[in-house]
Amino acid sequence: MQGFKKTSAVTPKQILFGTAPMMSVGVVVSSSDIIANSEGRKIVKAGTPLVGSLEARNTAFTVAGSGASDIAGVLLHDVDVTDGNNNGTLLIFGFVNLNNLDDDVIGLLTSNAKKLLSGKVTFLK
Repeated sequence: MQGFKKTSAVTPKQILFGTAPMMSVGVVVSSSDIIANSEGRKIVKAGTPLVGSLEARNTAFTVAGSGASDIAGVLLHDVDVTDGNNNGTLLIFGFVNLNNLDDDVIGLLTSNAKKLLSGKVTFLK
């Protein structure tokens, strides 16, 4: 007998203030340094700033630390990296509604992160 894996489908969180204009690209999201939640899942949340090369998007992008000197964009949707690196969508140009971000993600959007994303990603309330 073969086992079954239960998966719940939900509508992804919408972080965009408006859907036009915007530009996003597919990237690989790193599972390194991600702490599991209370359900044992490692989730990189929508709005998280990521560091990586847009010219090498198949090389895993990592969560930007407070001292990051180059941030490529922010995650458009949550990405589950419990089982290792996973595909995600990186917003490289657009308008993000801060009211739709989780508090821990807002904490990652330091003044340095916003400065590095200036002209690419605009944050509004």
